[in-house]
Amino acid sequence: MKDKSKRYCVIMCGGIGSRFWPYSRTEMPKQFIDFFGTGRSLLQMTYDRILPLVPAENIIAVTNERYADLVRGQLPDINPDNILLEPARRNTAPCIAWASRHIEAVCPDASVIVTPSDHLITREREFEKAISDGFNFVESHDALLTLGISPTRPETGYGYIQIGEAVTDNIRKVKTFTEKPNAELAKVFLSTGEFFWNSGIFLWSIKSITRAFSELSPEIAACFATMTPAAADYREQVVQAFSACPAISIDYAVMEKAANVYVETVTFGWNDLGTWSALYDNSPKNRDANVTQNCNVLAYNSSGNIFAVRGDKLVVVDSLKDYIVADAGDVLLVCPKAHEQEIKQMVNDAKIRFGEKFL
Repeated sequence: MKDKSKRYCVIMCGGIGSRFWPYSRTEMPKQFIDFFGTGRSLLQMTYDRILPLVPAENIIAVTNERYADLVRGQLPDINPDNILLEPARRNTAPCIAWASRHIEAVCPDASVIVTPSDHLITREREFEKAISDGFNFVESHDALLTLGISPTRPETGYGYIQIGEAVTDNIRKVKTFTEKPNAELAKVFLSTGEFFWNSGIFLWSIKSITRAFSELSPEIAACFATMTPAAADYREQVVQAFSACPAISIDYAVMEKAANVYVETVTFGWNDLGTWSALYDNSPKNRDANVTQNCNVLAYNSSGNIFAVRGDKLVVVDSLKDYIVADAGDVLLVCPKAHEQEIKQMVNDAKIRFGEKFL
């Protein structure tokens, strides 16, 4: 059996989740919400899923400093020194660069899985095998490995990976990345069988990712290279690094530039719970294909809807089809599921019109 003591996990949990507005709010983003009534938030489910694969003391959570208490409350067993608090939002590349430097300082020979905190995995045994296979690969290759999901529909909200030549049964070289294609291109991708959804889950060794940052995004590497976690002024170093760092995703900063990028094609029942439709697809439905999230609904001649209403309010609808009805108390959203990609713009419009009041 492989020695797990040098295996680490970085859970990224600092996002706002604006596509889940109005349930996901600035003060309580979606990763901290128990959407399925299981008593565990998406963040807690992610932590639970990683525990069989990585020692608990090697799990690191990176979040915005405003969510420090939420993370500590939901993950009480995590080492407080392993909760990294970002002083500003700078997207995933700075987040990963900082966490990598933090790990390098204590274990330069580490291998790492980096995962978002808001994914749904339905077949956890298959997930464990896929991650174990991924760890074995990056521990024996100079490789940046991403997990690719077989697409089931021409989704325009995900990035796509085109596969190249095979290295093992389920690991291939990456040929191209494409960010969120239009509907026609997504249909072409689906028809070829060569394209997989980019899950946003990565594995690599600390040596490989550190070298990649140095060669491909030296401006980011420079921000974190000299940081010393044991130093008395470590927090000041962090603040300075983030103030100087550009806001950019790991895909743009590293993955799309690197020559040593591979994809492991996986089938463990993945869903990026980034949208109301994704929650609808993964929730139990009644005989009219409606989903009710812990609320009271009388629906007449209505189907394909998701109702998420807090409190004791009764929702009564007639002749409604394929809609999102989400009531967070001070905000009511009524939107066709087909238009949910526009919710981010709605949030921006609300900010322009009303400031931070409804965010």
